Amino acid sequence: MNDFTVIKCNHRGETVLSYQGEIVVRGENYVCVRALFTFSSRDLGYVALKTGDIFTEWFYSDKWYNVFRVQDVDSGALKGYYCNLTRPAVISANSVKADDLALDIFVKPNRNILLLDEDEYNDLPLSDDERKQVQAAIDEIYSLVKQAIAPFDELK
Repeated sequence: MNDFTVIKCNHRGETVLSYQGEIVVRGENYVCVRALFTFSSRDLGYVALKTGDIFTEWFYSDKWYNVFRVQDVDSGALKGYYCNLTRPAVISANSVKADDLALDIFVKPNRNILLLDEDEYNDLPLSDDERKQVQAAIDEIYSLVKQAIAPFDELK
């Protein structure tokens, strides 16, 4: 599981994290990658992540977000979807890179939606246009969840 590199950058485009995964499917404007959570287990309050949890991750070159489907390593149960608000991803043959804009959405399996890190997002020096793009992305995620449209199509 090490043929594709995911690179997370901060809002200035500086790399803050990279990890390996494998391509599940690739489309014209997206790539879907499967990766394992290799960090120490941690409880975020709204979800507990365990070392080895399976992340199926969608990155888009034409959208201001990415989506991580989080699956329990032991039971295979869906824990939820973690969505990062980002600038559109740069997808190459061997990697994907995205500038994280601090604001996150967590979608629970019952479709409850949590908007996270608003204070951190509000402190970023983003243009009005970037903020409009982020708001449009939030609206799109909420709509996809409400209608159970991919990648949220298994929500009840």
